Amino acid sequence: MALQNIGASNSDDAFYRYKMPKMITKIEGRGNGIKTNVVNMVEIAKALARPASYTTKYFGCELGAQSKFDEKTGTSLVNGAHDTAKLAGLLENFIKKYVQCYGCGNPETEILITKTQMITLKCAACGFVSDVDMRDKLTTFILKNPPEAKKSSKDKKAMRRAEKERLKEGEAADEELKKIKKEAKKKGSTTTSKVAGSKGAATKKKSKHSDDDRSPEHSQSDENEPVASDDNNDDNVQWQTDTSLEAAQQRIQEQLSAVTADMVMLSTNEEKNKLVKKSPQHEAKVNENGVSVHGKLVDEINEHLKNGSSPTQLKSFLGSLSGTSQEVMDALWTALFNDVGKGFAKEVTKKKNYLVAAVAAAGAKEEGCQMVLLHSLESFCGKASPVAAKEVALVLKVLYDDDILEEEFIVEWYQKGVAGKNKSSQIWKNVKPFIEWLQTAESESEDE
Repeated sequence: MALQNIGASNSDDAFYRYKMPKMITKIEGRGNGIKTNVVNMVEIAKALARPASYTTKYFGCELGAQSKFDEKTGTSLVNGAHDTAKLAGLLENFIKKYVQCYGCGNPETEILITKTQMITLKCAACGFVSDVDMRDKLTTFILKNPPEAKKSSKDKKAMRRAEKERLKEGEAADEELKKIKKEAKKKGSTTTSKVAGSKGAATKKKSKHSDDDRSPEHSQSDENEPVASDDNNDDNVQWQTDTSLEAAQQRIQEQLSAVTADMVMLSTNEEKNKLVKKSPQHEAKVNENGVSVHGKLVDEINEHLKNGSSPTQLKSFLGSLSGTSQEVMDALWTALFNDVGKGFAKEVTKKKNYLVAAVAAAGAKEEGCQMVLLHSLESFCGKASPVAAKEVALVLKVLYDDDILEEEFIVEWYQKGVAGKNKSSQIWKNVKPFIEWLQTAESESEDE
């Protein structure tokens, strides 16, 4: 069955991960009884994670025709003769309204009905909650026929654990079977040697028993003597320490040299730390001529961007700036997104090529360029407006979808941040839904 990307806006993306089958329709009946049968409606609905009755009812509402979905047979019928292209267009509208996240456009959403009987879509990727237009006719049908509650994360984890246990048991059984087969093969070739060995062992046992029978009773002196075990032969060895004056002085000298070496190392490390903290060079770096290094770098980058710099030109320019990769990256975020508020994620989408150039420039200086980018994002969100900081999950998804950031670095950055000094920051709460989505998507791909 041919597949296509979910959502018309993603139709040209060859690497888009969310796909659904192309619609197949069939005209049935004649005259007033003519109907259009969507043959693969069940497969389409499954790909969209929506009940097939919703999509069928939506067609009927939009076309002003009667529609019916049979749960037992999986047949989706709409009264009248309708072109496949027309129904496919209506399906795209359904996806925009009831499947895709209004924030990031991801189709991995869940329909939720609030206490006030309002329909919302909760995105598993960015955590954004979209409010569905309640004036639409289909909303009445959804309220009367709410979707089945999905299994909780605890249930999913329990299922995954049970599956892992089952696989372990299967692997253990396979290993046991292999051992049995190997032993069976060896038996054929070593049967004669085993028989001979068993006969020899029997004769040894007999001779041993006969010797025991003829041996005299143990004397009292034998019982008092300690028995040396085979495993601890060293217990019978008597160790001696050289107690001469020269040996004692040598041992004292060795101990003193080890202790003094440690003390010297501690003192030098403390002096280094003090120098780093209190050295005038370091203070000059923080505050040079009344202007901070960060502010100076921001001004230089802004001046370069005003001249219409391309991402390639920006890459070489950033590489020529004085300062660490982290300082340059921090300054770039400030220069690109200063005073940003609502729509932070959209601004990142527009200027993502500059971030790609910055990552490449940082990678040329040192390793861990993706972590440098993540730390700069963290620092920027700490200074930005709360409205912009709320969109940090959307920003991460943009950078993740465009392969600027990889999953392992994002998760590592989040775990260190949650356990670090800045663990009470609001950024980790905003990022948490995206991290959970990443880990859930990974576990589901492993299960498949």
